[in-house]
Amino acid sequence: MIYMLLGTGFEETEAVAPLDLLRRAGLDVKTVGINGKTVYGSHKIGIEADILLKDVDEGNLDMVILPGGLGGVASIKASPEALTLVKNAWKAGKYVAAICAAPTILAMLGIAEGRRATCYPGCEESMAGAVMVNAAAVTDGKLITGTSAGCAVPFGLALITALKGPEAARAVEAQIVIR
Repeated sequence: MIYMLLGTGFEETEAVAPLDLLRRAGLDVKTVGINGKTVYGSHKIGIEADILLKDVDEGNLDMVILPGGLGGVASIKASPEALTLVKNAWKAGKYVAAICAAPTILAMLGIAEGRRATCYPGCEESMAGAVMVNAAAVTDGKLITGTSAGCAVPFGLALITALKGPEAARAVEAQIVIR
């Protein structure tokens, strides 16, 4: 199961675009409300989360995804349960993915230490220990990071590549007609 954490103030494009692409690829994704069932993004778009944080089944976790958005990142950082979920996923050898400002959470937890990563321009100072790469999406083992809302599609395709392989990602890319 793939779990996408949604905290109040998340960046909508960074959540919805990868979520849509993952589901097009036939992957099982659940959105997880940190601050309740209906979570409002940074542009006041409400998303009805599939489950609440307390309902996550860590034993059935393949990947955890953290969309950015300063409010969403602050919501995740303010939730000990969310931080524990991310740490546990990493320790269990599962995929951990974050985009925009959310990779700073992974740096804070030590997950990005010594690994290639990207983040929103201007957040690099909070990525101490990571090897910064200027790319839309970066995969380093089980760590996947993306740069920004404008890179949400390449980030989503990187998630599909990690979980189902490049052919599955190319099939979704062809379906959505990237030029």
